[in-house]
Amino acid sequence: MSDQLRPRSNGSKNLRTVARHGRLKRSSALATIAKLIAAGLAVVMVSGVSVAAIATFDVAASVQPDVVLDNEVAGVVPQIDAIDGGVNVLIVGSDSRVGQDAIFGPEDSTGNLNDVTMLLHISEDHQNASVISFPRDMFVPIPSCTDPEGGSFSAMSRQKINTSLSYGGLACTVSTVEKLTGLEIPYAAEVQFSGVMAMSTAVGGVPVCVAEPIEDEYTQTYLDAGEHMLEGYAALQFLRTRHGVGDGSDLTRINNQQLFMSSLVRTIKSSETLSDWTKVYSLAKAVTANMQLSTSLNNVDTIVSIALAVKDIDLDKVVFAQVPTGSTTGGVLPSQPAFKDMFTALANDRAIVLSGSTGAGTVADPNAVVEEPAATDEPAATEAPATDASTSDPEATTDASAEPTDEPDDGTTTLSESVTGQTAGDLTCTAGRTLRDQ
Repeated sequence: MSDQLRPRSNGSKNLRTVARHGRLKRSSALATIAKLIAAGLAVVMVSGVSVAAIATFDVAASVQPDVVLDNEVAGVVPQIDAIDGGVNVLIVGSDSRVGQDAIFGPEDSTGNLNDVTMLLHISEDHQNASVISFPRDMFVPIPSCTDPEGGSFSAMSRQKINTSLSYGGLACTVSTVEKLTGLEIPYAAEVQFSGVMAMSTAVGGVPVCVAEPIEDEYTQTYLDAGEHMLEGYAALQFLRTRHGVGDGSDLTRINNQQLFMSSLVRTIKSSETLSDWTKVYSLAKAVTANMQLSTSLNNVDTIVSIALAVKDIDLDKVVFAQVPTGSTTGGVLPSQPAFKDMFTALANDRAIVLSGSTGAGTVADPNAVVEEPAATDEPAATEAPATDASTSDPEATTDASAEPTDEPDDGTTTLSESVTGQTAGDLTCTAGRTLRDQ
């Protein structure tokens, strides 16, 4: 049989019981209002992590049917306090245009592909967060998945990761990333185009820097060099543009998306946003009808508890990274051992540190203000005169082969230079691409 998935009959489906949270009792009007406010605050607290992450934390968390994952967190729903330990959340951006006629016109025949797949990892001590992007054209094994409409799909040894959503829905994408990374992912959310538009508008626009002009006929994105305040449809098209950025590949588009997300983090953490309750509430309501949550995430208390775990993380400790890949016919493949090292670090709850560039899709902002080190009144230390260790200390040795003293482990792992990305505190500009270069 070819590697293309084929659904099996309903009779071959292997059913199993999955624990779900019980339904909450109907609360009073006052309790309901309190939860809506808490959910609104949750949006602000966590929205700094990624565009799609914001969309998972919404006032109306039960607007759409939830999705049962293999690693659901069963049991008592956590109270309104920071969630215990580390957290893994998969955020999927769907290219589906169903129900979005106002944006794209009449629905077309495009499939439901996860063209954006990001893994949010919050450390156990809630001191750092990582957002890992998976290129849509990366070939990966896809496990056997249940067809949401009945039956199941056979496992595949090699398919592009962005097809997993169309085969078995959000749960299939989660299972695919779990198999690929070795991590357990108990929380997930699927976001559509319109959610991104609403979020950027809710905060009053997101400032982006463009180093060279962007010209893209496919998304009708044309931006001159300089700074632009983007919201709504313009923000969506900026995130979607590929031909007008870097080398025109999906890899450099991810660099551009990380630039936008970093700027969005800074915008939401700014006093102008946090002190404006209209913006806070608008952000909370922006994506009401544009997401689907896993059962484990479809609860306001759970949402707020995750929010509280990330609200105080420093910008420089929110890392956006793209998995390392190498080219192959028709797409890319994970690059080893750098790929394995990245997820081994996350599995061991180590903070990841970037050593490579931001990627070909972005460049450092030449106008960024660099803080000078604080001046000190203390006189500069003078070097002590060199001495012969062999005569000043009878036990000293000048043997070059002697073992150095082990330095204490600081709990971080520096990733390979092949891993591109930036922190939320890094200021970057888009490396635009004109029609002449396409």
